[in-house]
Amino acid sequence: MLFDLLGFGIKAAWDVFKTKQQTKRLEALAEQKHTEKMLTGEIEYKKVLGSQHDASWKDEFVLIVVSLPLLVLAYAVFFGDEQIREKLDVYFYYFSELPSFYTWLVIGIFGAIYGIKPTMDLFRKK
Repeated sequence: MLFDLLGFGIKAAWDVFKTKQQTKRLEALAEQKHTEKMLTGEIEYKKVLGSQHDASWKDEFVLIVVSLPLLVLAYAVFFGDEQIREKLDVYFYYFSELPSFYTWLVIGIFGAIYGIKPTMDLFRKK
């Protein structure tokens, strides 16, 4: 009886292992077919993000960085604080004086994080 239970346990474990291996093979095949469709243009190119994207704070950080000058400006306008407005003007002056490669790097990072494809086209037209 003990050998029957042991045999049953081993068989069940082997079935679980086989099922997991088959699932991995099918997932790899599905990913391959999806990539082929993207290459032929049947579907739009989109990279599927895993669970690490859900735990990432980079999108929120970029949103804060982009929104912060707007919030400071709103505070300066609504509360009549001219010193903050002047400091914000100085900030944007120095930002505009940065090398162009840095500006393009920032734009590219923001575009990549938020998936903005036409970003580069907008700036090429200028």
